[in-house]
Amino acid sequence: MSKTVMIVDDSGSFRTVVKLALQKAGYETVEAVDGKDAVGKLDGRKLNMIVCDVNMPNMDGLSFVRHLKTTASYKFTPVIMLTTESQEAKKAEGKAAGARAWITKPFQPSHLVDAVNKLCV
Repeated sequence: MSKTVMIVDDSGSFRTVVKLALQKAGYETVEAVDGKDAVGKLDGRKLNMIVCDVNMPNMDGLSFVRHLKTTASYKFTPVIMLTTESQEAKKAEGKAAGARAWITKPFQPSHLVDAVNKLCV
């Protein structure tokens, strides 16, 4: 049975790069355009992992992760933040919100797949 990863990013081209890398590695993907859209897609389906940007309209990535961690069925879903943000303060905020890993853009798709393989539940 394949595992499902939700990709949350306001850049369509970016979601496509992540989706292609993950699908090539055997993962199913669900896409969301921002945190608010992602919340709407938390419909009880099993998500094995979430890859999420930080800076997005409507609801940013850190607010989404905080919301996710208060949702019983997704409380333990691992999250990788994939973002242009590289400040230690942002990383600390991400960790406090519940993110398990932080990857800075631009990134190597193979590094992302390695991280997903390690953290995916």
